[in-house]
Amino acid sequence: MQEHGEPTEPTEPSAPAAPAGPAAAEPSVSDPTAPGLSARTLDARSLRGIAHPLRMQLLNALRRGGPATASRLAAKLGESSGATSYHLRQLAAHGFVEDAPGHGKGRERWWQAVDQALVFDNDRFDGSDPEIRGAADLFLHEVATTHNRELSTWIANRDDWLPAWSRASDMSDWTLRLTPERSAELVARMHELLDSYRAGAAAEDDPEAAEVRVHSHVFPVQKG
Repeated sequence: MQEHGEPTEPTEPSAPAAPAGPAAAEPSVSDPTAPGLSARTLDARSLRGIAHPLRMQLLNALRRGGPATASRLAAKLGESSGATSYHLRQLAAHGFVEDAPGHGKGRERWWQAVDQALVFDNDRFDGSDPEIRGAADLFLHEVATTHNRELSTWIANRDDWLPAWSRASDMSDWTLRLTPERSAELVARMHELLDSYRAGAAAEDDPEAAEVRVHSHVFPVQKG
């Protein structure tokens, strides 16, 4: 882990952890459309449909865990099957999930995610009415909450992993002085790097490989 002050020019970051494969793709604030990765850009209607904590958790679970039923998701997330069933139907109405063909032989309905990434473009919602801005704020706060929950889970359970994973993990932060254009360039280059690791992801049968989560936060701060 590294903490850095405010250099006038960017310096080299610490080595990134091994990236996750396509199955690990999550809703993202600004996830680019990488080759082979289906992504959906949110508009006002779809934003209203996804901006709910449980719906975002359900979509995450289907992306990372594959097709599942409402009852299986309820057990995983600690919710009632009635709640997960209702919110899955709402996700389906907005095109985020769909029936999973070839799963289940009984009456239970199996669901799968339609896309593997969400793209949030803030310019689409500038000047929107308060309801849309409220949905945008809720969506972004839930993304941040998810990142914090995942990081806290890793810290709490890191002793369950081989020591090599502790050495391969990272919790660094940096302070740079950039223009908006340079900041956008930095984000694009980080995404390009991560996409290159996705293309070269470890084989499923590699005994040393594990699904890895990578978070990226870039934002301006007030000096004080």
